[in-house]
Amino acid sequence: MAAERITAANWGRIVSILLLWAMAALPIAHAARLKEIATIAGVRENQLVGYGLVIGLDGSGDQTTQTPFTVQSTLNMLRNLGVTLPPGTRLQLKNVAAVMVTAELPPFAKPGQRIDVTVSSLGNAKSLRGGTLVMTPLKGADGQIYAIAQGNVLVGGVGAQAGGASQTINHLAAGRIPGGATVEREVASNLSAAGPLYLELKTTDFTTAARVVAAINQKFGPGAAVAQDGRTILVDAPQEASARVAFLGQLLELPVTPATEPAKVIVNARTGSVVMNQEVRLKPVAIAHGNLKVTIQDDLTVNQPTTPLAGGETVAARQRSVKIEQPPAVLHHIKGGANLAEVIQALNALGATPMDLISILQAMKAAGALEADLEVI
Repeated sequence: MAAERITAANWGRIVSILLLWAMAALPIAHAARLKEIATIAGVRENQLVGYGLVIGLDGSGDQTTQTPFTVQSTLNMLRNLGVTLPPGTRLQLKNVAAVMVTAELPPFAKPGQRIDVTVSSLGNAKSLRGGTLVMTPLKGADGQIYAIAQGNVLVGGVGAQAGGASQTINHLAAGRIPGGATVEREVASNLSAAGPLYLELKTTDFTTAARVVAAINQKFGPGAAVAQDGRTILVDAPQEASARVAFLGQLLELPVTPATEPAKVIVNARTGSVVMNQEVRLKPVAIAHGNLKVTIQDDLTVNQPTTPLAGGETVAARQRSVKIEQPPAVLHHIKGGANLAEVIQALNALGATPMDLISILQAMKAAGALEADLEVI
């Protein structure tokens, strides 16, 4: 009776402990702000590109005999600056390099704003270190000029050579100019125009789209948002510009718990790397893994007469041996993995290299033991 009374008294505590253990075993879902999982349609960056010249190099520029466009560009630049060279003049430009200049124009960029640019060698220049980019127009996909770039190129690498030996750290044929371009043209945006707004999820998922709609309707009232598909959500926003901006500030801060990502294993066949997310599961499976080793060895022996003063010559003989070793393949039994840690532990038990692991994963997927999408890149 005393034992029964103790059990009844502690029954509530035991149930509470079991519930805590069960909750700890469940995957934790973290809420994210809406701005982290969705973007506003039409609010995006635009790529810019331009062709220019970097001058002031210390003899590390383009070899003009192999890059005639560098000489042609230099002549055109001098001609535009009022410098006319006699016909037939041959230029040997060791301090000039032809480059491509790239940049990203952020949304709502206004004329006069500064943006960063990347400068990359187009010819065979050895280094852009210490060079200066001459004024270079940057164009968009429509052919219009949106920014002008100019400034000193910052190269993160360093190199030295002497007596036929050279040493290079990092990359010398590309660099950056922080704030090296000035915006000259504004990109039109439809954000201030009257009409509804569209949210675009960064990952297509119907569950996440439904949760976003529910969160918006709970915050701003029923009918404030309607899902068009698994990626696009129509939002009824205020028509006045300042009210729309304030509305978007509140909208993008809404906490939303995204749906669980599908189980996926990504295999890079070139580097041998394998990456998997926490949703990967394994079914019980048995795997035999063995390697075939072939060894070919040359042995140099000496043949000489067996008795003293006997006729004959001492000669060297080459003997070649071929040896094939194949360790017995051990059948490994892998239990069903419940989480990522158990999956990794089970695969590491095979003692396989990353390249072998790729073949094992492909075979497991074909056998139906890998509960995940296998993507080879």
